[in-house]
Amino acid sequence: MMLYPPVADLVSKVGSRYALINLVAKRARSISAEAENSGEPLTKKAVSAAIDEVYTGKLTINSAGEADGRD
Repeated sequence: MMLYPPVADLVSKVGSRYALINLVAKRARSISAEAENSGEPLTKKAVSAAIDEVYTGKLTINSAGEADGRD
């Protein structure tokens, strides 16, 4: 089974697997909370949406090690 996007590509965008996991987890929690607060259902899983944001470059880690680039 092939995963898309490849984990190696995602890791290269953020620097390490640890940073990738933390970034995606934080953003996924944020996406879930935003959907719950607005009352709108998610069209896809929060983790998938967060991974897509990292892959497309919409979500990155800034020099201070914090998530940067949401919307």
